[in-house]
Amino acid sequence: MIQTKTYTSYNPFFLWPFLIWFFAGGILLLFTDKGTVFRWVNNFYTDMSDMFFETVTYFGEGTIIIPVLILIMIFPQFRNWRYIIAAIIANVGTLIISQAIKSIVNAPRPLNYFQDAPWIHIADTWEKHYHRSFPSGHTAGAFAFFCFLSLLLGEKYRAWGFVFFITAFLVGYSRLYLAVHFFADVYVGSVLGVALSMVTIGLVYKPSFRYPTLIKN
Repeated sequence: MIQTKTYTSYNPFFLWPFLIWFFAGGILLLFTDKGTVFRWVNNFYTDMSDMFFETVTYFGEGTIIIPVLILIMIFPQFRNWRYIIAAIIANVGTLIISQAIKSIVNAPRPLNYFQDAPWIHIADTWEKHYHRSFPSGHTAGAFAFFCFLSLLLGEKYRAWGFVFFITAFLVGYSRLYLAVHFFADVYVGSVLGVALSMVTIGLVYKPSFRYPTLIKN
């Protein structure tokens, strides 16, 4: 017979690593200056890592995030207004909020702040940005997206939450590596993305929901 059981959106495989990042990153932010972490990341490079981070950074863009969110609707349990509303608020909402803050703050990017200093590592194929640095929209988008996915995973697949966290983290790392953001931009972007996804899931699914599962008598 078909019964229902309570499903909780809590995913420790994503949320615990994020909590460690939240505290460790906060301490790093407090005890380092604006350029220290940027130089650590940007000046530690290889030809292979150039190609890797130039690719992984795209996982924080709407051109990747939105098609995947739509593709998820091939699964019947996500073919409903609850999922659509949650996906829009958590993901599109994060992109809109981060872009709005960028425009209001209009902080200088590393290339602007350091006036194109010769020690900055930047390849010819990378885009050069000079304005609207805070916060990192790619990082906010990636953390919102991968947190959102991890909170929707069923019990059997929750361990994928750790893979999702690492991917989001690498997107954030790539923004420093590619010389387009400071550490504070990435840190705040990650917190913004996760916070909005968690609040959205909590409100839309209140904070758990029920799904059908086959249980034998």
